[in-house]
Amino acid sequence: MKILAIDSSSLVASVAVVEEDIMLAEYTINFKKTHSQTLLPMIKDITDMIELDLATVDAIAVSAGPGSFTGLRIGSATAKGLGLALDKPVIPVPTTAGMAYNFYGMSEEAFVCPIMDARRGQVYTGLYTFKDEEFITVWPQEAADIHNLISRLNGLGKKVFFVGDGVPVFKDIITIESTVPVAFAPAHLNRQRAGALGVLGARLYAQGVIETAAEHKPDYLRKSQAERELAEKNGEIDS
Repeated sequence: MKILAIDSSSLVASVAVVEEDIMLAEYTINFKKTHSQTLLPMIKDITDMIELDLATVDAIAVSAGPGSFTGLRIGSATAKGLGLALDKPVIPVPTTAGMAYNFYGMSEEAFVCPIMDARRGQVYTGLYTFKDEEFITVWPQEAADIHNLISRLNGLGKKVFFVGDGVPVFKDIITIESTVPVAFAPAHLNRQRAGALGVLGARLYAQGVIETAAEHKPDYLRKSQAERELAEKNGEIDS
């Protein structure tokens, strides 16, 4: 099976091609670039380098959310466009699951907790662990208050590895409030990587977690800032 993986859910833009147990190519940039201008050229670069005919891929894995509203829209539009043009299915991979999969093989005595800065003291997060070769979702992804999240993690009594762009924002709070051992991912593992997304995508594909390109849409988890501000103006409860 050959999968093209795309992740533009944050400032990171990452694309990869994974075939069976081999990552043929990965191109990741973590810089202030506009995804709409860089994502397709990045795909072209890696396909040119490995002389890949995109018509030969079996599916397109994409980071389906949560994350940056703009980034998710660009990634989904790219996956949909390619899927429609190539008549290929889309594998919607939860963003936080893709991030946690970087730690495949970690001891089941610890948890992986991705955190993405969602503003207003909140993070997009989920909780994952590994048992033998099984990838386990302890908590599905959600938007959570950082203090409440730490309190819940403390109650589990296991070491927690934090990963994501929420770490530099909330690292001091995590260090002060955590009563369980914590660690922070090193530079090569602390952001989204399309390689991990593609490998997890292959597993999801085998489980039947696919959709047509026409069906695919991002999972934002919560309203955009503009929608929240309008709801507050109208006296509605934010969600």
